[in-house]
Amino acid sequence: MSTSDERAPTAPDGDDPPTTPGGDALATTPAGGPPDVAVAGGPPPTPTGAGPTGGAPPDGAAAVAPASAAAPGAEPPGEVLIEARGLAKYYGPFTAIEDVSFEVRRGEVVAFLGPNGAGKSTTMRILTGVLAPDRGEARICGRSVIDDRLAVLGRLGYLPENGPLWDDMTPDALLRFLGAARGLSGARLDERVEAVTRRLSLGSVRGKAIHKLSRGYRQRVGLAQALLHEPDVLVLDEPTNGLDPNQIRDVRRTIRALRADKGVLLSTHILQEVEAVADRVVFIHDGRIVFQGTVEALKASAARGEGPAALDLAFARHTGAERGQEVPA
Repeated sequence: MSTSDERAPTAPDGDDPPTTPGGDALATTPAGGPPDVAVAGGPPPTPTGAGPTGGAPPDGAAAVAPASAAAPGAEPPGEVLIEARGLAKYYGPFTAIEDVSFEVRRGEVVAFLGPNGAGKSTTMRILTGVLAPDRGEARICGRSVIDDRLAVLGRLGYLPENGPLWDDMTPDALLRFLGAARGLSGARLDERVEAVTRRLSLGSVRGKAIHKLSRGYRQRVGLAQALLHEPDVLVLDEPTNGLDPNQIRDVRRTIRALRADKGVLLSTHILQEVEAVADRVVFIHDGRIVFQGTVEALKASAARGEGPAALDLAFARHTGAERGQEVPA
């Protein structure tokens, strides 16, 4: 997981996850498990002491729109699958996130938008049980991430920014290892490995060492492990980061297909990503939610401009960038 989301240099070194020899950050997992993968049986995180409350929202921030607004012409979303209620996380005097509340329903893709260091990864790590909040509650499919951790893990698929991959394993071996860790065995394990291998087009590389795979194939393997146990909820942290245009198109197509029977939370700072896959947007800046609504509503919040320029201007407005600075279309 990228540590850029912990925005202040005052955050203690002890909160940062360990790193691989290649420098990728790893979240805490049970001994013997692969990095940053939630595995049944892992202990819940221990909450740290709460710190001071944060400041007021940035000047000019838009009022938060209703969390469950549906895109025009879209099917109404289903039951709530992800709930963030007043989440806060502190590092001493530094407020990483404050009063973060939103929800994601079945049948929708919600883009968790914000600049680098806004609090996206911190929030997603709390939602997936990797990090404990200092205040507030996170629920997956109606169950507390802290109190019902094992039940949550069976309903949740998580793809961190730097995927949970062992370089010396093959995709097939990795998927079988993670499937067994999640309680799959025998014919059921074989069936699920074959299903995600087909869905992510991994057949041609399933027997090749992961360290020999391109970035695009590595990202597909990471997404395959998130889908392996047929979760109801997908939390994807910057899933197209570092991919080429063809790989980005493939990942976006897969995400759009997955929305049919799942709730998907997708973090990004890329505006084209929001327009390409999202039904709704939750915008975070300086650790606080400054906008919730449809993509069209986000464009309208720019107050001027249209097309791609409207999203650029809306992004600038909600992050407190210089007023009146035109962004070329």
